[in-house]
Amino acid sequence: MAEPEFTANGVRIEQRLRSLTRAGQVRINDGRLELLTSYGSEIDSAPVQAVRASKPWFAPDGRALADLNGKRYLLTLGDHDPAPGQPGPPAAGRFIEAVRRAAGRRRG
Repeated sequence: MAEPEFTANGVRIEQRLRSLTRAGQVRINDGRLELLTSYGSEIDSAPVQAVRASKPWFAPDGRALADLNGKRYLLTLGDHDPAPGQPGPPAAGRFIEAVRRAAGRRRG
């Protein structure tokens, strides 16, 4: 099994006004984006080519939107990357770039 292209732990995953997990995991592996609960069970997954990742307009820096299978998820990642060797989720901007890179899209 190949190393995941992107992994973030401790991510809050919400759908509309409902919190699905406060310490979930977001992973890009083998061309798929996976949203997992803190126990490792799958919330949703889709090929990265079918995923739309963006930053919400009026939200703090650590948040990103991910549209998968017609559902919109609000992800609360870190507002900045943690120091090397320190725990914590990576910045939301790095997640958005990882989705675009894995899907072969360029920022435009």
